[in-house]
Amino acid sequence: MTTAEHATSARSPRRERTRERLLDAALDVFAEVGMQATSIEAVCEAAGFTRGAFYSNFASKEELFVALMQRDANSQLGTLEQVVETVDVDALATPEGFRAALRSVIATVRPDGGARRQWCLVAAEFELLALRDPAVAELYLTERRRVRAELATVLDRILSELGLRFVLDMPTAVDLLMAAEDAESRAALLERPAGGADGATPPAGRLEALVDLLLAPQGDRPTT
Repeated sequence: MTTAEHATSARSPRRERTRERLLDAALDVFAEVGMQATSIEAVCEAAGFTRGAFYSNFASKEELFVALMQRDANSQLGTLEQVVETVDVDALATPEGFRAALRSVIATVRPDGGARRQWCLVAAEFELLALRDPAVAELYLTERRRVRAELATVLDRILSELGLRFVLDMPTAVDLLMAAEDAESRAALLERPAGGADGATPPAGRLEALVDLLLAPQGDRPTT
């Protein structure tokens, strides 16, 4: 059980519902007006709670945002494990089958347009705050390291079950995938769906291409 899962199990159902409503409200308000412009009172009002309810769950807006990061990461990791269970392992033997399975996994794990736009806006702003404020940076980096470690654990298990491996060491591969996903999320909001008139590869295709380059059957010789 992860730290986040243990904390969730320790909270009462009523407190968990309150916490979830505060997180939902915060995501909406942060995306609409920005994190710095959002007051704790605004989050409480949007959720329908008092400041007391907020402070019984979070010590600050920054802690609230870290909780949003944790919830988003846990949701995507859980979805990833579930969808991989539906992959036809035999289909991975051909390039076409592999890419079809890859597209299915990526499409399922990624949130829909509206939710993705919200999260991209909020995450970009928190990263900017982290670049400006060392205290926020410590919170941000700690959570990024946790997500990276949990993602590595999940991917290692999934790849083993599918008979696949990364051609690079796991930490490097995870860093590349996380960076590509961040870049793709932002590009998807800025670029035209077809990749633009210049014929450039659309954002979704770039992540698929990267994963295609990183993966190989377990029996293949590692790169040196």
